[in-house]
Amino acid sequence: MAEVLPQDTFNPDALINTHRHSSQMRSQMEVCAQELAMANRTMKEKLAGRATLEGAHELLLWSESIENKLKQFANDLRLLDTALAQEIVQRQDLQEKLTRSAAQSEKHRYLAFHDSLTGLANRALFHDRLDLALRQYQRHQRSFAVMLIDLNQFKSVNDTFGHDVGDQVLRLVAQQLRACVRQEDTVGRSGGDEFVCLLLEVKEDDAIANVAASMLALIAQVSGLVEITTMLRASLGTAICPRDGNTAEALLNHADAAMYQAKRAGKGHCLRSGQVAAVAGVGNEAGQGQAVSPPEVVGGQANNNPY
Repeated sequence: MAEVLPQDTFNPDALINTHRHSSQMRSQMEVCAQELAMANRTMKEKLAGRATLEGAHELLLWSESIENKLKQFANDLRLLDTALAQEIVQRQDLQEKLTRSAAQSEKHRYLAFHDSLTGLANRALFHDRLDLALRQYQRHQRSFAVMLIDLNQFKSVNDTFGHDVGDQVLRLVAQQLRACVRQEDTVGRSGGDEFVCLLLEVKEDDAIANVAASMLALIAQVSGLVEITTMLRASLGTAICPRDGNTAEALLNHADAAMYQAKRAGKGHCLRSGQVAAVAGVGNEAGQGQAVSPPEVVGGQANNNPY
C-alpha cells in the first residue's frame, strides 16, 4: 500500500514568510548597528568637546537603547533561523516521502499488470492488449494470432523437486517464450502453468507455425537448464483473427479448444484452431508430424523468428 503523507507536515507559505521575516530583521539589525555606530561617534565627539555630564548621560542612554534593540533582534533572529532550519528539514522530509510514494505507486502500477513471478503480462494487461489488437483489426484490417500454451508434466516437477524448482522452471519458460517473439508482441502468464501470447500483424500461417515450433523447442530445453529428470513439454493452441473469430471470447475459446486437442493428440504438439493435423512439434509422443530441432537463441531471441 502506498505511503500516506501527512497533511500538515510542510507549509511552503510558512517557509517563505519565515525567510522574508528573517531578511527584514537582518535589515533592521543593520540599521540599528549604523545607529549605534553614530551614537558612539557622537559620544566621542561630545566627550572630546567636554560635554556636560547630563549630555553624556543622554548619549549613553541612547546607546544602551540601541544595544538592547540589537540584542533583541539577535535573539529573534536566532529563533527565526531555528524555525527556518526546521522548515527546511520538514521540506526535505516531505520530498523524501513523495519520492518513496512515487516509487511505491510505480511498483503497484507494475504489479497490477504483470505477473510477480515471471514479469510477464498478467490477465488484465493481456486482455487490454487483445482488445487493442481487435480495435486495430476493425480499423485497419490487421490480422493477429492468439496462442495458449500449457505445460505438460509441470505438476510432476513441483511434486518431485519442490516449488522453488517449479518457480525456476516457470521463469525460464517465460524467458524462452519471450525469445521467440518481437518486442511489440505480448507474452503473458494466465495462471499456474498456463501462458498466453499475442502475435500482431501476422500474415501467413507458416510464420505462426514457425513461432509455435520455436516455442515448443525452447520449452523442451528447460529441463536440461534446471537439471531435472522430468522432461518438460508443452501443448499449444492457436487462433487467428479474423479466420477463427473477431471477438476476444471467440478467439480464446478457439485457441483453448486447439490446445486441448493438441494435448490429447500428443504432448509437444501445436494445433491451429479448426484443423486436425498437428503442426510439427517437439517430443511428439503420438508419432505425428515432423520433429523440430531446437533453435539457437541469439541475443535473447530465437534466430529462426519469421518476423
